[in-house]
Amino acid sequence: MEKAKLITEQNQEIQVQFNPAEYQISNSVQYAEKTIVGLEGAVSQFVAGGNAVLNLTLYFDTYEPPGMNGTEEGGTNVGEQTREIVKLVKIEGSLHRPQQVTFSWGAIHFKGVITEVKESYTMFLSDGMPVRAKLDVTMKSVYDSSTGKRQEPFESPDRTKYRRVRQGEYLWNYAYEEYGDPDRWKEIAVENGLKHPMEIQPGQLLRIPALTKQ
Repeated sequence: MEKAKLITEQNQEIQVQFNPAEYQISNSVQYAEKTIVGLEGAVSQFVAGGNAVLNLTLYFDTYEPPGMNGTEEGGTNVGEQTREIVKLVKIEGSLHRPQQVTFSWGAIHFKGVITEVKESYTMFLSDGMPVRAKLDVTMKSVYDSSTGKRQEPFESPDRTKYRRVRQGEYLWNYAYEEYGDPDRWKEIAVENGLKHPMEIQPGQLLRIPALTKQ
């Protein structure tokens, strides 16, 4: 039987002890609502797509029951097994952030970051050592703006143009629309004498500079 595993971006493979009984994947988009006088309901405006979220529960068991020959129950500290997964929400020193992780099992290869791990210890030896545990793991997919640019059609970014600011949008929206990379909002900010991506008003005219090589 194929075992589910977590593969870190540093190529470490962490196999689960028991395959999950189920997992859930949630997809969403973001809308902003604007109330307009005279209308019965608010007007919804699409803001952005949402990252997919994966939820699953993993079980671990190191308990050894008493033997037929009279040996006592035993086991090892189950925390030694769960620790490898829990530390994936910690900052990796060489990266200065938590590692990206791929959950791989059969047809699913979900790549993202682990945003939450809930540890539950459910069985203990007489000395208090935990020998059974479950981890509720939440992962969020990571959007690759360079991939998105290849998938979405953009106007030519190699010439200067102007854009009128729309309600509920900020500099990173225009950076993504024009360059395919929301992180390049600073280039638009510098061109327009702005210091913050939210420092714009609806109706304002923005000068969008030609894309410069990185």
